Amino acid sequence: MTFEEAHEKISALTKQINEHNYRYYILDSPLIGDYEFDMLLNELISLEKEYPSLILPDSPTQRVGGEITRRFQSVKHSNPMLSLANTYSENELEDFDKRTKNALYLDEIEYVCELKYDGVAISLIYENGVLQQAITRGDGIQGDDVTVNVKTIRSIPLRLHGHFPDKLEVRGEIIMPHDSFYVLNEEKEIAGESKFANPRNAAAGSLKLQNSSEVAKRNLDCFLYFVYTDTPLYNTHYEGLCALKTWGFKVSPHIRTCKNIEEVYTFINQWDIERKSLPFDIDGVVIKVNKYNLQDLLGYTAKNPRWAIAYKYKAERVLTSLLDISYQVGRTGVITPVANLKPVLLAGSVVKRASLHNADFISEMDIRIDDNVYVEKGGEIIPKIVAVEQSKRHAEAPPVQFITHCPACNTLLIRNEGEAAYYCHNLKECPPQIKGRLEHFISRKAMDIEGLGEGRIDILFEKGLVRNITDFYRLTYNDLFGIEKMYVNEQDNKERFVAFREKTVENLLNAIENSKNVPFDRVLFALGIRFIGESSAKKIAVHFKTIDALLKADFDDLIAVGDIGTKIAESIFSYFSDASNLQTIDNLRKVGLHFQLSDEELNETTISEKLKGMTFLVSGTFSTPERRKEIEQLIEKHGAVRATSVSKKLSFIIAGENMGPAKLEKAKKANIPIISEQDFLNLIETDE
Repeated sequence: MTFEEAHEKISALTKQINEHNYRYYILDSPLIGDYEFDMLLNELISLEKEYPSLILPDSPTQRVGGEITRRFQSVKHSNPMLSLANTYSENELEDFDKRTKNALYLDEIEYVCELKYDGVAISLIYENGVLQQAITRGDGIQGDDVTVNVKTIRSIPLRLHGHFPDKLEVRGEIIMPHDSFYVLNEEKEIAGESKFANPRNAAAGSLKLQNSSEVAKRNLDCFLYFVYTDTPLYNTHYEGLCALKTWGFKVSPHIRTCKNIEEVYTFINQWDIERKSLPFDIDGVVIKVNKYNLQDLLGYTAKNPRWAIAYKYKAERVLTSLLDISYQVGRTGVITPVANLKPVLLAGSVVKRASLHNADFISEMDIRIDDNVYVEKGGEIIPKIVAVEQSKRHAEAPPVQFITHCPACNTLLIRNEGEAAYYCHNLKECPPQIKGRLEHFISRKAMDIEGLGEGRIDILFEKGLVRNITDFYRLTYNDLFGIEKMYVNEQDNKERFVAFREKTVENLLNAIENSKNVPFDRVLFALGIRFIGESSAKKIAVHFKTIDALLKADFDDLIAVGDIGTKIAESIFSYFSDASNLQTIDNLRKVGLHFQLSDEELNETTISEKLKGMTFLVSGTFSTPERRKEIEQLIEKHGAVRATSVSKKLSFIIAGENMGPAKLEKAKKANIPIISEQDFLNLIETDE
């Protein structure tokens, strides 16, 4: 393929894939299936690797991320991003309507009502139809440039459709849908990390991640609700929203023009009920004067536009009794206090329990047994205690004393310095920790052994059939057939009956056998090493390629892996320093689990072993950010280790322009050879 042919093909694929993205994420009417889409995308990725200079600014390959941002640059908004005045009262909303009509000398005002998304405000700058910059609200005057991360959000167009102005600014709200929030918190729990309290916090935290490829995995979404242009194109705000749709933006279908304030009330009341069925969070309704000329006449205060107001729904709050506090033991030994409440209906479901987080939360809230407490659903999802009704407290009610010993095994609890949680360190014998590790091992993202849900792990544990993850591979038909038991489901506190019938046992044993085909990175994740999540397990597996290489790694080798910090490295060392864990790995290896990358995976990650045993650091700037990534990939593909900091273990530093003076000085003191990009290419191109 000639350079010109490659240019034409890349342009055509980019346009074609972007159109399919638009139909899938904006119009919800895909023309092709996932497989056909992936084939097109893979073809484009291959061409862009071969011709990196031909990558277009709106290439859909940017959606997967990969750029690292150490610091987000502060950018001044061309138009201040003012906040809206809020109200929780229909009387205040009526006052807003009266003020607006009096200021304009009109009897009625036409408004536009929109859902008020509970997310992160964003400003998108387009030039000639191509996304140039994405800026957070910040303090309203200036915000952070998060363009690299925003490009991973598939509902935000990288290039616009149709007829649009040369320059425009579009504003909207980045949100995390409920499904994405549940998955993210599940992954954080597995990794032993703190969970996000609500989708809004999760969206905000995701936008500030330094690695854009991690942002891409968060499945963020975005609704747009305002447009600025150099010259007015439309007469009304509603017309502007309709134009946004034609240009390729995702605009909510739940928008209504209202002829008067009474119609506004109808819209508000409707969505106070229907918001509970939305797949994302809203916390109110935004009311805007529809005509742009009237907006101009009304103007702004120092903080808010006078032509808009946000009516916020009161978070549904109920008062109930705290019956007692129980303590749960997680698979990593973390002790979580749980409030057991008198059952109460809240936001459409019966709430019986709420997390109390840790000892500090109980102390700060001054929560006591038999207290009357107010409960809300955080982010409309997670029940939480928000206040105590002190006036109803019994005078003799004593403060809660956090337990000192594990509720399951009676081991003395330990609180690590700088951490809020208490831990049970009886990893080997504490039943909830053992069962937690078993459940993690068989979970979908780990070994994916179907047929062990619905309390079956508990039953096998109680029968003494499974105590270690290796025990799954010793189970036989005779062990399982005929087991029957009633158990209480922790989620709904209802009794369930479990029976291991003939077909159930056969399916389970087949699932266990099939799990032997799970690739190395998922086996590593399944081991349940603290702080190692799904993505970090993948990076470690690709970097070291075999469990034996990982076992031999020292601290510097570990932190040389992208995104592997001190905490994860220490956790890995702790795990592999335990002889029983090494025995478990050996046993799993003997039954046939994969502890190295397959030949196919090795071919994807390795070209040769010319640089085997060497360690390289890439420093400075190169012709393009993509070029630096290519060099880093070549290091690993030729068998070497890529480091992220200067150490005595380095074989070479590949220096681009503007290498940091501190790194340069440190390298000279350690006598580390510094080579150019061409020198490095000569190393890998020479015959062995």
